[in-house]
Amino acid sequence: MTAPSRSHSTAQNVDAGGRQAIAERLLSGSVKRSYSPVVDLDWDAPLDPDKYFLPPRVCSLYGTDLWNNLTEEQRIEMSRQELANILSVGIWFENLLNRALLQRLLNQDPASSVTHYALTEMGDECRHMVMFGRAIERSGARAYGNAGWQRLIMLLLPFGLRGSRLWVAALVGEEIFDALQREMLDDPQLQPLISRLMRIHVTEESRHIGFARDGIARRRTTRGRWETFLAANLHGVAALRLKYLFTNPAMYARAGLDKQEATKAARTNPNFHRMQVLGFASLAQFLEENGLMTRFSRRAWRQAGFLE
Repeated sequence: MTAPSRSHSTAQNVDAGGRQAIAERLLSGSVKRSYSPVVDLDWDAPLDPDKYFLPPRVCSLYGTDLWNNLTEEQRIEMSRQELANILSVGIWFENLLNRALLQRLLNQDPASSVTHYALTEMGDECRHMVMFGRAIERSGARAYGNAGWQRLIMLLLPFGLRGSRLWVAALVGEEIFDALQREMLDDPQLQPLISRLMRIHVTEESRHIGFARDGIARRRTTRGRWETFLAANLHGVAALRLKYLFTNPAMYARAGLDKQEATKAARTNPNFHRMQVLGFASLAQFLEENGLMTRFSRRAWRQAGFLE
């Protein structure tokens, strides 16, 4: 009885040491490559009236008959509204992640490098929320809000994000956006301000993604069946919600389109489906490799348009 216990304790200590080493490396990277968006972006630079706020090829209507019948001015306006919608979703999610991390830290060693990196990540996310909010304002759009029931869910969710569920939620919220941003941040049709914003976000989010992936990989050998079951299935529910967040009818209405016609066109658009699949591909592979994809979650992501 005692020998296995000592072996398990040793394994946990080795794992904790590895987690500490990852945190220390990420802390060092944060010192070398962190940004203050308030001063690192030129908020006073004029916007180019001929450039987009998202590259046309990633817009949800791109390639549809509806898109082809829009004027160039209407297409740019549609990209402005889609950017505001995406950044609004990003603000909600980073708020959620910060609150979940803060609750987790109540039970963590305040002298640990893991705690220090989590606090550093929260600082990054706070600056990102400011950056996203200012970008929405500077673009000339308005932020998209939550309905009352959505705010209630967001209020309660941090209490359920523990262990692998926390890290899977972090990856769902960060990695899909990150993959798409990497595809478009150097697009010549993009507003320079938005291109710079995406470069800052990609740089800092790469550390957050690494921290979350490491957290999942290290828990794989110790997580129980119930933790695995929840972590592997609940992200499928998030997939169905993301489908609607990415094609928010309100943004089509604000762009002056018939929201029912535009929403239907977006949700059945093969080009938009390809972009969704591209954004989820790396995360899908990682979840599969770590035993966190089930028949339900695969079906949900496929139904939402993120898997072939």
